[in-house]
Amino acid sequence: MRTILMQAMVYSNPGSKTMTSVGINRSQVVRLRFAVFVLCVCFIGYGYRFFDIQILRHDELLDKATQQIQIESYYEPRRGEIKDSVGRIMATTVPVKSICADPTLVCSTNGDYRLEVANVLSPILGISRDVLFNKLTPRPLLDQAGMVKTNKNGEPRFSQYAVLARNVRIETWQQISNEMVKLGETLSQNVLSRFSGPFDKKARIRINELKVHFNRLGSKAVFAEDDWMRYYPNHGLAAHVLGFVQVSEDKIDGKLRRRITGKDGVEFVLNNVLTGVGGWRVSEKDNKRNELTLYRKEDVEARPGHNVILTIDLRIQDIVERAIYDAYLKNQPVSISALVVEPASGAILAMANYPSFDPNDPGKSPIEYLRNRVITDMCEPGSTFKIVVVSAALEEGVVSLSDSFDCERGRFYYAGKILRDHERYGVLSVKEIITKSSNIGAAKVGIKLGQESLYEYIKRFGFGEKTGIPLPGEAKGIVHELGAWTKLSISRIPMGHEVAVTPLQMVMAMCAIANGGVLMRPMLISRIEDENQNVIYRFEPQPVRRVCSVETSRKMVEALKTVVSTNGTASHAQLVNYTVAGKTGTAQKAGAGGYLPGKYFSSFIGFFPADSPRVCIAVFLDEPRVGYYGGQVAAPVFKRIAEDIGNYLVIPPDKPLDAPVMARKSLEFNSSFSD
Repeated sequence: MRTILMQAMVYSNPGSKTMTSVGINRSQVVRLRFAVFVLCVCFIGYGYRFFDIQILRHDELLDKATQQIQIESYYEPRRGEIKDSVGRIMATTVPVKSICADPTLVCSTNGDYRLEVANVLSPILGISRDVLFNKLTPRPLLDQAGMVKTNKNGEPRFSQYAVLARNVRIETWQQISNEMVKLGETLSQNVLSRFSGPFDKKARIRINELKVHFNRLGSKAVFAEDDWMRYYPNHGLAAHVLGFVQVSEDKIDGKLRRRITGKDGVEFVLNNVLTGVGGWRVSEKDNKRNELTLYRKEDVEARPGHNVILTIDLRIQDIVERAIYDAYLKNQPVSISALVVEPASGAILAMANYPSFDPNDPGKSPIEYLRNRVITDMCEPGSTFKIVVVSAALEEGVVSLSDSFDCERGRFYYAGKILRDHERYGVLSVKEIITKSSNIGAAKVGIKLGQESLYEYIKRFGFGEKTGIPLPGEAKGIVHELGAWTKLSISRIPMGHEVAVTPLQMVMAMCAIANGGVLMRPMLISRIEDENQNVIYRFEPQPVRRVCSVETSRKMVEALKTVVSTNGTASHAQLVNYTVAGKTGTAQKAGAGGYLPGKYFSSFIGFFPADSPRVCIAVFLDEPRVGYYGGQVAAPVFKRIAEDIGNYLVIPPDKPLDAPVMARKSLEFNSSFSD
């Protein structure tokens, strides 16, 4: 090299005397210059490449390198439980597996084994072979523009991930894992038995490749991922209170993650409380995708959601649902609903509708079955609304229980229209107007009270506004402003026409009377607890307002007791050991063209023991086909529920234990029902 450089120096100086003596070949100089040029180009190219990698594309290439060695795992938090008032589980979250597959191992250049794998998985998962065969088919990866991704050889790249089944029990996954290992061994034996020696080097290499492939097919082709499943152990019990959840798949940081989200009921309203906080892990992996725990950077455990404790008592809920189901079969209504409320606190002990649904699979039921009719459906209440006008009149001192009104022998002409009673009543006291449920008597009390006072008390009792129950979809009802009342309204509203209420509003109004005149907000959530049962927040009963005095409520209770007697409209609601106070209601349903013939909304709301109420029970039937008076179809359901609840709660009787059983009327239609 030194000689070559010296020659180059001599040649570069034409005036040198040594030029001729060295005798340098001109072609060597040309080659040398070319070599120097190539070296310079290479140095410039490498320099630019280093600049491109380290400066221009630093962030991009760093991300790619990180993706190749870094593992990022996200842990979905366990959703909190929903329990009844004594701790029985109503909704829980159980660990399950998502069964996945790598289609490129099942169907590759080493053979197509989709059918064999589908035959193994189909009877275990309960999924048809055709569906599994389709899911095991390799699908090309697409970029954001919808173009097929390719490798460096220009060949299409295929997805190595396909979900075969969700919410699979852990023991089922263990069975799948064992069967897949057996399949891999069987396929290996069958295929390798076709080779016969002597084996050359190429054949031995191929045999080893197949052994590795079938081992991976049995152990890696089908795999499981940890997952959670929302489970309702009591199935349809209290379904409209609990609601249901929806599992969605969201892309977070470019990765697909499953989320459980409440879609109705308590699951929806308290979704944030139940959800919890997710965890994550950041670590590194080797070339076999195994974690290198030494390089684990972050490891944050998921924090489970809080538990929600309801005021619902599952035993009482079961009593109610059994009773309304039998009544549904007997009276054949479009729907039937029932409520059990503690008057003193407003706590809801049971809330039920039938037809219902199973929150484990709400999609199997018609959409109308999912509606919580207790809070969403509005109707004219009928005679149960008479408690409002009579309470208002007593509170304002306009009437007393002993005051009498002429009920016009069943026909009252007012504001150009005739108002009828179901019986030809003559003179009735205010108490008897409640007992007999006289429409004309209630209208005359309302007229004497005046429309301004009546409207005020309607609003006081909570009608025309939401009760505030923590459930979605509550309707506020319809109460027309005074300016929209007609001359006829003052005679129709007292009997439960020209207003629309929800069953819950009507029950809370009755509870206000049972509670000494104080209207309570319905209470459904008792407390929030953490995973260790430490109380995070406790809910307390919330009085809304006083709607009438204690004295007025006492007088109303006295009148409502007579409804549940042999002379009243709800004799079928009588209990042997308890005094019951309540009111029946039978309202003809209104349509676009007026009232609909043969379609009624029937109800009974009562509480016991009457003078010291523990529970208020309400039953509502929408369009019953066998009977339709509230005292005829709803009161017997009340009786059955009340007897079972009285025994379950061990409520002390308020009647002498040796008192004779009061006479009961036939369940057949009787003209004395006039509600």
